[in-house]
Amino acid sequence: MPKRLQIIGIGVGDPNHMTVEAVEALNAADVFFIPDKGAEKAELRALRMAVCERFITGSRHRFVEYRMPSRKAEFTDYRTNVEDWHAEIEAIHADLIEAHLKDGECGAFLVWGDPALYDSTLRIFRGLQRRGLAFEWTVIPGIMSVQLLAARHRIALHEIGEPVTIAPARKLATLAADPTRRDIVVVLDGQQAFEAMDDDLHIYWGAYLGSEHEILIEGRLGDVKAQIAERRREARERHGWIMDTYLLRRVRA
Repeated sequence: MPKRLQIIGIGVGDPNHMTVEAVEALNAADVFFIPDKGAEKAELRALRMAVCERFITGSRHRFVEYRMPSRKAEFTDYRTNVEDWHAEIEAIHADLIEAHLKDGECGAFLVWGDPALYDSTLRIFRGLQRRGLAFEWTVIPGIMSVQLLAARHRIALHEIGEPVTIAPARKLATLAADPTRRDIVVVLDGQQAFEAMDDDLHIYWGAYLGSEHEILIEGRLGDVKAQIAERRREARERHGWIMDTYLLRRVRA
């Protein structure tokens, strides 16, 4: 029998956001591959384990921890840097699957939010297939921070009949310069790119969405950006990490 793998979206921190499909997938797995991102992000590992402890019944499963490599902080070409990082992770995953998953068993990788948005796991698994690694695999979607941001602020992500753009912060300056883009959802903003944007934009910001540490701020950007920056700095110092997402909206005149 072939090896089977599941990529399970587990939401962004609240176990109550696990779908029935995701819970069923957890209970079908024999092996859980749990990344270790170091002491700074130990809380993320603990949240993964809390999801498993809450929803898995029985005791036939086992956990395999592995060290997740970090992407290089200094580089000349962003895409090449990410591709090199993915290749390193891909090699680690290939070794894990070969060493710890028997024929006929089911392994699981737990992915924050939904695997389809700004996560490398699906690309890495396609790379494993190109390597000739034999396995069957399924993807279980999960609630993502973008969805939770809209729910917490009680807003739609776009205005009537209008598009919404979802982009990493490094693209924000170019996108925001286009006056036809009214709604931009920003992820992966380690540099607080919002601080350089037009003060008259409206921001809906959230950090640690779905967790007990959740922070929400909204308002005219010029009025709240200093507050966001300060809360962000304090929270990162306290927890050692931060995940935040925000919507920038161009207000109609």
